[in-house]
Amino acid sequence: MEPDILGLRIWRTNKGISLDAIAASTKLSVSQLHAIETGDFRKLPGGIYTTSYIKQYAKAIDFDAQELLAAYYEYCQTGSKEVRTEGRRGMIGPLLQH
Repeated sequence: MEPDILGLRIWRTNKGISLDAIAASTKLSVSQLHAIETGDFRKLPGGIYTTSYIKQYAKAIDFDAQELLAAYYEYCQTGSKEVRTEGRRGMIGPLLQH
């Protein structure tokens, strides 16, 4: 099973929202949305584009964008495949898996 950082996939599916629906409303590709959901940020273009994509995804599923951005920034800062889970709602699995 692929990682589901912060429980994003579970959160999204519990709301009945498909990646295709998010792709249609945000103009992001399903593969980019999947990269966010699984924490595979290397597949995103980087910089302000990535933070914008993360915010759009969070808004589309009514998720706290700051919480998701914090996981992204931690990944950028540490380069770690895992992020600390203290204080993070629903984090299941590592940030990235190879």
